[in-house]
Amino acid sequence: VQLQASGGGLVQAGGSLRLSCAASGGTFTRYVMAWFRQAPGKEREFVAAISWSGASTTYLDSVKGRFTISRDNAKNMVYLQMTSLKPEDTAVYFCAASSKGYISLARAEFGSWGQGTLVTVSS
Repeated sequence: VQLQASGGGLVQAGGSLRLSCAASGGTFTRYVMAWFRQAPGKEREFVAAISWSGASTTYLDSVKGRFTISRDNAKNMVYLQMTSLKPEDTAVYFCAASSKGYISLARAEFGSWGQGTLVTVSS
């Protein structure tokens, strides 16, 4: 599956952004979908994941209550709604797909990656 992320930008602290990821070239409902992020000089980290049906979600502790992952299987889209943004959320955000059939936080479980979209939160 090919992934194309969009929606990043510059926002002030406390603001909101919605990231989108369009999937193509595969059966979308086969995949667990996730968002990862990579800040300058840091390792890429898991942010959120959603099961194929959307019934199960998992979040990084620091984004719980602020970020919401969702998917629209009819449109082959996955979203990350980000609210109450903080400067430490600044990073390149990547969407990823896993065909493993279960939610995993491990980068190695995700075989398909989008190109990344930059989110910058100013203080």
